[in-house]
Parts: sequence; structure tokens; C-alpha cells
Amino acid sequence: MQFDDDASLDTSEVRDVRGSRIPGGRATIGGGIVGFIALIMGVLFGVGPDQLGLSSDEEDPVAAPSSQAQVQQACRTGRDANTRDDCRILGVVNSVQDFWRQEFARRDATYGPAKTVFFTDRVGTACGAATSAVGPFYCPGDKQVYLDLGFFDELRTKFGSSGGPFAQAYVVAHEYGHHIQNRMGTLARSQDGRQGADSNAVRVELQADCYAGVWAKHATRTPDDKTGKPLITKLTDEDIRDGLDAAAAVGDDRIQEKFQGRVTPETWTHGSAAQRQQWFYTGFETGDMARCNTFR
Repeated sequence: MQFDDDASLDTSEVRDVRGSRIPGGRATIGGGIVGFIALIMGVLFGVGPDQLGLSSDEEDPVAAPSSQAQVQQACRTGRDANTRDDCRILGVVNSVQDFWRQEFARRDATYGPAKTVFFTDRVGTACGAATSAVGPFYCPGDKQVYLDLGFFDELRTKFGSSGGPFAQAYVVAHEYGHHIQNRMGTLARSQDGRQGADSNAVRVELQADCYAGVWAKHATRTPDDKTGKPLITKLTDEDIRDGLDAAAAVGDDRIQEKFQGRVTPETWTHGSAAQRQQWFYTGFETGDMARCNTFR
């Protein structure tokens, strides 16, 4: 994956609270679409986000004085995105939102942007407080994506993904898929409490995978809102393979086999490795969000 060296990055789409602290109390998850690692609790022990403990009295963290400023100073151009992980994620956020903004406009609709919050260890959200253990997640309460960049090391070392820049991009684009679902009113379907291979929870996750593929199809053709030139200039077959590999690595069956030694489809919340690959590739092959109807 290659960014245009001379492209400008929009740092306003990321809020960096790495290094900040939230007050005492339990780190919790509430009401949002949690990320990949949280599903292990549900997969192994039948524990859902609501059972991990809720706390409404946690305060939203304030960024350390130099944290946000550091991103603003270090992540200025596509050249920075080609050399730094945090700048790369910022560049992906910019590209994903450029695409969906233009796609919604093409459909005579308005896209409401969502910031990505970089955090370390724990963070306060409108959905409650959460630790890094939940992985990347989207909170519909404040319409923000939350990401501890350390997750990408765990994706490779704990989950066996091949890694690579586009594996990171797939994760970010998947979470923004949930934002699209929230905008379109389909996200709430996952809140019925059901699990299993045919559950709405799985269908919501697979649709987010498909939306990630749709963005990938158009990533090198989507002009930046300011320059009119694509921010991402190159995606290779290897990049797409890395994305597919990451999708498979976080399939319910792969995780169950790895952590409990058996596969129990009745507890699935995200879909199998094959399903996740299939739906990401459906989005990438067609480039059409209408083909992402996993509820049909």
C-alpha cells in the first residue's frame, strides 16, 4: 500500500489520547460494537459486552499535552504515512472517509464523519470505559472508532495474521463499516442478544467486512476532497492477500480452535474465517455496497 508522498493528511479526523489516564474504577464496555479480542470472551465463555461490567461514571480522558500535537506535527503528508504506523492509520482514516463521503453524496445522502481515537491501555467512551483488551471498536453513542495501535502486533503474534500495512487498513475500514451501518440504521440489528452462525450479530460483522472491501476497491480511485488526487496510489495483490489473511485470522472458528480446541458455531458473533474472507472479497470484487446485503 502506497500513499502519495506529497498529499496532505487531515489530522482533524484523529484524536490522540495515548498516554492519558482515566480515573479509577472498572474498565468496561457498553452498548458499542466491540473489537476483535472481546469476542474471545463470548466465544470461550459466553460472555457478552454487557456482562463484562458497565460503568457510567468514568470520565473521558484528556489528551496528554504533547500527544495530539505530536500527531499534528509528525503526520503531515503521505510520505509520513508511508513511514510511520500512526500516520498510516491516519491516512487510511482520511481515505476511508473520503470514499464514504463521496459515495453518500452520489446517493443524494449526507455522510456524517467519525473520528478515530488513538488510546493506550484504557479509554472512556459514550458506550462506557474500555481497555485495550477489547481490540478496535466502534461506539455508536459518540460515533467514534477507538484503536490501541498495539493491537496490530497482537493480530500478528496472537492471531497468526501475516500482518502488513493493509492488514491494518482492513481493520480500520471494518470499524468504519460499522459507522456506515449506524448511519443507515442497520447496526441496531446486532443488539438482539443472539449468537450463532445465523445470528444478526454475525451478519452485521460480515457486512462491515464487505464494506471494507468496497472501500478497498475504490481506494486508489477516490480523489482527496482538497487536492482532487487519490491519497492512496497503489494497492497490490499482496496487500489484498494480507487483508484477506487478517479477516481469516479473526474468524470465530479460527479463534475457537486456537483458544479452546474445538469449534462451537452456536456461540459465533463475527463469522467464520471463510465467511469473513468471502464477504471482504465480495465487496472488493464488486465495489458495490448494494452487494453487501448479508441479511438477505
